[in-house]
Amino acid sequence: MPKAYWIGHVTVDDPAAYQGYRAANAAAFAKYGGRFLVRGGRQEVVEGALRPRAVVIEFPSYQAAWDCYHSPEYQAALAIRAPVSIADLAIVAGWDEG
Repeated sequence: MPKAYWIGHVTVDDPAAYQGYRAANAAAFAKYGGRFLVRGGRQEVVEGALRPRAVVIEFPSYQAAWDCYHSPEYQAALAIRAPVSIADLAIVAGWDEG
């Protein structure tokens, strides 16, 4: 079963308030096996246009990624994030060579 990923691009309008979201999302990611691969590091857009902050979170399966997003734990964290940021987020299945 291939892994799955949340791929997000975020504009943070209130960095101090966004810290509350970062603290709150940890419970959901731990419960569903989410692991940050990219978390707002340096980026240079070489084609197109993206928001200033990139995030990639790996999950053990597509179902785990979907369940995490829809979980009460993540929805509580999202309620903190939504007023202080704008995000484009996709759940993407990993590639299976088989």
